[in-house]
Amino acid sequence: MSTQSINRTLGIPLALGRTAEIYDWEPGWVLKLYFDHFDPGIANFEHRIATAISAAGITAPAVGEVVRVNGRVGLLYENCEGQSMNADLHKHFFHGPKHARKMAELHAEMHGRPMQADIASTRHRLECKIQDAKPLSENFRTAALKALETMPDGDRLCHGDFHPGNILLSQPKPTTIDWIDASIGSPLADVARTSIMLLGSAATESTWFLRYGIRILHTIYLRRYFQLRPGELNEYRRWLPIVAAGRLNEGIDEQKDWLLTQASKLL
Repeated sequence: MSTQSINRTLGIPLALGRTAEIYDWEPGWVLKLYFDHFDPGIANFEHRIATAISAAGITAPAVGEVVRVNGRVGLLYENCEGQSMNADLHKHFFHGPKHARKMAELHAEMHGRPMQADIASTRHRLECKIQDAKPLSENFRTAALKALETMPDGDRLCHGDFHPGNILLSQPKPTTIDWIDASIGSPLADVARTSIMLLGSAATESTWFLRYGIRILHTIYLRRYFQLRPGELNEYRRWLPIVAAGRLNEGIDEQKDWLLTQASKLL
């Protein structure tokens, strides 16, 4: 894919993420500008994912062209108005139950039909994460990889990073963003990933109020998801330590001990 090269003043980022900064661009569009230490091919990879998601009818921002701005690679996205669910929760904590149910409904809708796309399998992504997770001992790594081999494949779109920070409260319907970790696989692996992110955050928050609030959010989300998509709770529980082992490759120091405790359930 050819890349247009542009030099321009960008101003202050609208948002900062793990992989990129978001800047205002032309009317109706924003620029996702990746940090220099990422492979330039990441934009083409995300463009392919975003195109497949749009073709599947998932509510997500439309994707534009890959560009190079001030020497850094970037990707243009439709500017979907609305603050994130996470930002709203920080201002209005009493919205937690409503947002938890909406999270579950969006996730269940995402998992509602088979998906074919030229993106990685969930199993492959998890295997790579586990192999690269430096905090894992060899015993833990071996146990996690063996457990992964026993888990079922799937044919559903998995977001891979589904949490309140990646849901925009746009109108007429909330929009899910940041699909860089998307894969095709078991929907229960994707639900387990959300659980590990929420519960890991709850375990390491500094105040009891936030810890309690996140756990309540998680409980309501999980209950509503399984109301909408009744499934194998046992399978979901088997995914949890495997997903925790994979998350250890992400360098979240404050959660390392908690994640190791979850992964230890594989032994």
